[in-house]
Amino acid sequence: MQNHPLKQLGTLGQSIWLDYIRRDLIASGELRRLIEEDRLRGMTSNPSIFETAIAESHIYDRDICDMALEKKNVKAIYESLSQRDVQSTTDEFRPLYDRTDGEDGYVSLEVNPHLAHDTDATMQEARRLWGALNRPNVFIKVPATSDGLPAIKQLISEGMNVNVTLLFGLPRYRQVAEAYIAGLEARAAQGKPVKQIASVASFFLSRIDTLLDPLVEGFLEPRQEDGNCEEGASSHGQIQAPKS
Repeated sequence: MQNHPLKQLGTLGQSIWLDYIRRDLIASGELRRLIEEDRLRGMTSNPSIFETAIAESHIYDRDICDMALEKKNVKAIYESLSQRDVQSTTDEFRPLYDRTDGEDGYVSLEVNPHLAHDTDATMQEARRLWGALNRPNVFIKVPATSDGLPAIKQLISEGMNVNVTLLFGLPRYRQVAEAYIAGLEARAAQGKPVKQIASVASFFLSRIDTLLDPLVEGFLEPRQEDGNCEEGASSHGQIQAPKS
């Protein structure tokens, strides 16, 4: 399938990630098919993604009931479900991660968003998640707030893979890149290896798309030329703005 669009993107050096995780995608073998046949190269998650996965299906009901009977609170149940799914997903991507020497095959899990303006709490949460997941091809998502920047630097220096999220502009991206480099330098100064430390900067392009799509559609509205198109006539071939 040489004409497969995702494979064509791959020839241009692009790695396609799926912003979605759900247990049946893994259990059914569909995720493995996406990796092997459709050239999927990574996945990411956040609390909203897991909320949708859990609320809109019954595949988690038994686990939820069992943990509720064990008197576990909502946070403990959520963490158990999300971490289990992330671990299973990273295991599916592990052959790709090994084959590409760590270039592809990552899965992201986000720190608690409520900690976005607390540097110390963000670092503690990231360390806890990194240790609990215990997978080399995991990214810990850390927001690029002013309080998140020192956390990013420190976590990189400790050898964690960091997916920097909540990025909306180039000035903050430059600060994120500087934090990443500073983290690597700090780790190298300790005589520790830096080769397998990965990081990505996740721009929120979907938010830009949401803003621009209506504007683009306005520019692309079909215009009637005098003498070429009568009112109510068909407009075959009308250009549609791309959807995000």
